[in-house]
Amino acid sequence: MAKIITDPKKIDELLTRGVEEVIVKDHLREALFSGKQLRVKLGIDPTSPAIHLGRAVVLRKLRAFQELGHLVIFIVGDFTGVIGDTSDKESERPMLTEAEIEKNMKTYFSQAFKILDEKKTEVHYNSEWLSKLGFHEVAKLADLFGLHEFEARENVARRMKAGKRVSLREVLYPLMQGYDSVAIKADVEIGGTDQKFNMLSGRVIQPTYNLKPQDIITMQLLEGTDGRKMSSSWGNVIKITDEANEMFGKIMSVGDDFIRKYFLLATDLPQSEIEEVMELSPRDAKLKLGEEIVALYHGKKAGNGAREEFIKVFSEKAKPDEIPTVKISEKELSLADLLVAAKLVKSKSEARRLIEQGGVKVNDEKKTDPNELIQTHGALIQVGPRRFVRVISVLFPLLLDK
Repeated sequence: MAKIITDPKKIDELLTRGVEEVIVKDHLREALFSGKQLRVKLGIDPTSPAIHLGRAVVLRKLRAFQELGHLVIFIVGDFTGVIGDTSDKESERPMLTEAEIEKNMKTYFSQAFKILDEKKTEVHYNSEWLSKLGFHEVAKLADLFGLHEFEARENVARRMKAGKRVSLREVLYPLMQGYDSVAIKADVEIGGTDQKFNMLSGRVIQPTYNLKPQDIITMQLLEGTDGRKMSSSWGNVIKITDEANEMFGKIMSVGDDFIRKYFLLATDLPQSEIEEVMELSPRDAKLKLGEEIVALYHGKKAGNGAREEFIKVFSEKAKPDEIPTVKISEKELSLADLLVAAKLVKSKSEARRLIEQGGVKVNDEKKTDPNELIQTHGALIQVGPRRFVRVISVLFPLLLDK
């Protein structure tokens, strides 16, 4: 068994940095000082293929537990992912197919181990136990809760007041997450503030199986690039698998009001150093933030390089050192069609909007007419301040760099 570290300073930081609430704080603090190795649980449903910085917040707290010698139990919710969690939804989450879940979770463990210490992590799929439960066991779990408790949840109450459907399937989800805590004998569960009800379900269910109620740590939620909660559903995410320069650019687009929070939740920078950085201008503070986060997932050299590249492209108005190329078959296209063909936008309407707003350049010339015909081969397209693409028409065998 790993050596358990009971350093008061480290335990205090564990229980406070980025933490919204601890249930029950005195009990958990006592357990952390006891020298006993705790079983610390996190479950993630693979509702999208990539882990983003918002989900990484709880993974980073798990890593902090590992550094104190405790055992992390990482559960990929292949069963609960099909059912769907209503915790942060204003409408009914559609059921995913098993094929969709299987596709999404292919790289979940490898992504998680960018943060967690694999040697100190016990991994599970919750279909291991949930797929074996029958109606009798489910009824036993359901008897522990009243419908009014589920209805009292803020987002559920809003939906019901607005006359929106709430399925019985959604009512069952907290039971399943709670049973996960029984199956792996969790001492502690960690999750975002939106998971509080589900985690409390574990505390209710565990005594029925002669287990002590788990303690709970709820973590603050991280805002995405548009200021709303970071969510794959909204597309406002910074993925931990993003290429270094792309990750850096997204971080630089985050609102100034969230800089301190990003430092606390998404980096390892000591809080004393964070306070020093916050004395800088928002731009310089974000440059440091981007460098720190990129370094965590791509290495220090990549962090420095992404910072230099950003300054070069945006401050010095230079082009990136490496510009990706795309091949298309047409010799000539309207500008809107060209953006779609080059996969710079998802739709022609989005292309038109960007062009008309002055956000598109071709060969360094701003374009505002979506219907303008463009000679595709060799065209350098710039969308916004940081996206560049060089177009090659497959009708031309000539290489651009000759």
